[in-house]
Amino acid sequence: MTEKPGELTPKEVVEKLDKYIVGQNAAKKAVAVALRNRMRRLKLPPEIRDEVTPKNILMIGPTGVGKTEIARRLAKLVNAPFIKVEASKYTEVGYVGRDVESMIRDLTQTGVNMVREEYMGQVRQKAEESAEEKLLDLLVPPVKPPKKTFLTEEEAAGQEQETIKFRETREKIRQQLKEGALEEKMVEVSVKQRQSPMMEIFPGASMDEIGANIQELMEGFAPGGRTKKTKMRVREARSVILNEETGKLIDMDRVVKEAISRVENNSIIFIDEIDKIAGREKSAGGPDVSREGVQRDILPIVEGTAVMTKHGQVRTDHILFIAAGAFHVSKPSDLIPELQGRFPIRVELESLTKDDFERILKEPENSLIKQYTAILKTDGVALSFDDPAISALAETAFEVNEEMENIGARRLHTIIEKVLEDVLFNAPFPKPEEVRVSREYVGEKLKDLVKNRDLSRYIL
Repeated sequence: MTEKPGELTPKEVVEKLDKYIVGQNAAKKAVAVALRNRMRRLKLPPEIRDEVTPKNILMIGPTGVGKTEIARRLAKLVNAPFIKVEASKYTEVGYVGRDVESMIRDLTQTGVNMVREEYMGQVRQKAEESAEEKLLDLLVPPVKPPKKTFLTEEEAAGQEQETIKFRETREKIRQQLKEGALEEKMVEVSVKQRQSPMMEIFPGASMDEIGANIQELMEGFAPGGRTKKTKMRVREARSVILNEETGKLIDMDRVVKEAISRVENNSIIFIDEIDKIAGREKSAGGPDVSREGVQRDILPIVEGTAVMTKHGQVRTDHILFIAAGAFHVSKPSDLIPELQGRFPIRVELESLTKDDFERILKEPENSLIKQYTAILKTDGVALSFDDPAISALAETAFEVNEEMENIGARRLHTIIEKVLEDVLFNAPFPKPEEVRVSREYVGEKLKDLVKNRDLSRYIL
């Protein structure tokens, strides 16, 4: 269950992050304080509240040490709208490519989807009851009222009998529906048709944005929308009808208003690969659309500006930006001074040691060992690792990272996949199987790779 930002102290935030991320205490402390400061700001008087801006964070460290995971877990912890973007995907205004404002449009859509899901949960029971009635109407069409205004006693009695019979039949079908006996029965459902997105006609905007905007415009001209009758199974029809009924019970204006408020006050944007745009332009070489130009376009977004989205205007003044990069070639001082000043909190993440790899395999609630154990359990395989085997995996990952490209904890994915290759391929077995991974087992699976460095470089 998620908690409100104000309910967690910085120490509690770090404790919760420790369940998923090993080490990197400096980075955890920085994001924990940033999170708490948001709630502190909301308690301030209005005249000073808007003056307090977030202290954006710049994470410096090699790939695979937990930069993205810290930001993602932080957002999930407090149910905040979150997106991860890559700085290298943006281009300077005037060039073909994604403009930096699209990150705010994407974030706003994420916020709307998040709030809508919450509202759907609140009205789900009522929507399910309405959907059940609609399904029953398809399976047992209601009795048509008589065309005549005045009925004889005989006709009235016949009408009453027909109504009683209809109600009894409907209740029987309702019971069968609840028991799942009619899931494969075919029914005819009216489904709203969606028109195909139109061709891109506006420069600077992506195809998905153009398609969504044109689609909404077309739907505005036809409030009811086009529908067509489609035959489908009851289990499929239930989902379609449930979505329609849920939509009717939700006030989208209220959803959008709350979503924009969350985006403006609680959201987090993680800008990865910011070191890739840290180089300065060379006057002799012409403009470089992926470097200083992009930095200057990102600057107003981080400083605070108003971005127009399809849901309305969104201000970016109090969005928390967390930027990250390895900075192997460039350094933070290569960013333009204005952008440097907008990321006052600098934290350096440490490279992972052998002990870190062991802890990553054992401690986190989503550790790789727990993941693979659960995956193979679905095929009746009881997988277990002894401590020496975990040490061998950690040693191998550390050594390969030292000798080749350092990709951090991601190296563990490659090595464990290689060690369990045969088990994953051969499962399921004719009968339940127990697989115990020992140090000798790991050594046997990796011995050829250890001996042949060229092969190791290719595979690992």
